[in-house]
Parts: sequence; C-alpha cells; structure tokens
Amino acid sequence: MVTRNTPRNSLSDQALRLDNQLCFALYSASLAMTKLYKPLLDELGLTYPQYLALLVLWEQDGVTVSELGDRLNLDSGTLTPLLKRMEAAGLVSRLRDAADERRVLIRLTPEGRQLKARAQRIPGCVLQASQCDVAEAIALTRQVQALRDRLIA
Repeated sequence: MVTRNTPRNSLSDQALRLDNQLCFALYSASLAMTKLYKPLLDELGLTYPQYLALLVLWEQDGVTVSELGDRLNLDSGTLTPLLKRMEAAGLVSRLRDAADERRVLIRLTPEGRQLKARAQRIPGCVLQASQCDVAEAIALTRQVQALRDRLIA
C-alpha cells in the first residue's frame, strides 16, 4: 500500500511490479481460460479458434470471410487456413458468392450445425470453473469488451 510517507522511487517501483500490470492479469487469465477450454474442445475435435468461428456461424450462417474476420479480429491470412481445416473436417463449406465472385461465403455443413448441440454444455462448464454467477460473468465480459474497444480506438 502506498502512503504519504512512501518515497517517490517506491511509487515507480510499484508501477513496475508484475502483479500490478493489467496486461499480465489479462494475459495470464487468457492462458488459464484457454487451458480450461482445451479438454472441452478436444471432446468436440475443435481448436479454440475453430470454436470461435463456429460461435459466429451458429449466430449467423452464411457470412463472408471478411465478416467472419471482422467479428473475430482476424485477418484473412490467419482465417483462410483455419477455414480450410474446418472444411476438410466437414464442418463448413466455402463458396464463392454468385453475386460477387470476390467474396467467399462460409456456410455450416449439417455436421457443423449438429456440433452446436454438443457444444451447449461448454458455457456452463466455464461458468462453474470461474466461480462467477451469471450476472458477474456478464459484467466482467462487458468490462473487458469496453477495455478492448478503447484500446482499439
């Protein structure tokens, strides 16, 4: 704790302590979250980025690669190999848009749609592991989203 009698160099020392870094708290929480998701997604045969792509497609099927990239904050160089692997696994199809051949539409296959039912348990598992109630988890999610949006701006 910093008091009035704390020397100034102690304040700067405190600012450089690892446990006082927001970036490290977010980074280590992200690692812990990814570790939590791994066995849950392994049961579905998915990687975490594939799961995120499916979340978007379960909300709205038939989005373009660029729309999917915007939602996931991924560029096409990262997204294209991911989608090719998902297509090879039979989860999605990639089709040229008949109205504009420059655009590629991503659609769920029947297998990709059916996987949603198996994924339904994941949010509950994450909520239980986080030991948050629903309201707390929603509030924390909104805070992190607001921080992300401010950092991007």
